[in-house]
Amino acid sequence: MERRESQLERADRNFVELLQGARVAVTGVQVLFAFLLTVPFSPGFSRLDLADRWLFYVALVGAAIASICYIAPAAQHRVLFRQGRKETLVRRSNFYGILGALALAVSMTTATMLVIDYLFGVVVAWVTAGVIAALALWTWFGQPALNRANGNGQDGKAVPSSSSSRDD
Repeated sequence: MERRESQLERADRNFVELLQGARVAVTGVQVLFAFLLTVPFSPGFSRLDLADRWLFYVALVGAAIASICYIAPAAQHRVLFRQGRKETLVRRSNFYGILGALALAVSMTTATMLVIDYLFGVVVAWVTAGVIAALALWTWFGQPALNRANGNGQDGKAVPSSSSSRDD
């Protein structure tokens, strides 16, 4: 079913949809980031070895980058309000959403690896981190990339490239 909307209406709809997706992710990212900010002040943190401290560093920086990326579209919308740059915001917001998801996957994987290493040792930590990273990469990027490459719409039929219902 084709949408009958102008290019501006489409940009508005795409931007709202991108913001809705970011709202879902940003809450989790902010909880993770806030938790990670408190960890160095806990008594057990001083017992971590250098490798685990680096894992913590990667998890913390990943959560910070994910937060920045997920907040960027709303902040830029405020700065560019009524400037006629909605298409730019849509493209940029999509890029930031992908970058934020990658940073979140890194943060979640390394934070989990740190905890599993602390509890069970390095072998279990690496295996668990590998499974988590693979799952995040597949569900967030691999599977949608495969659908995109196949050109399949929601009903499994090929979507013509000139369709006005396609989200760019």
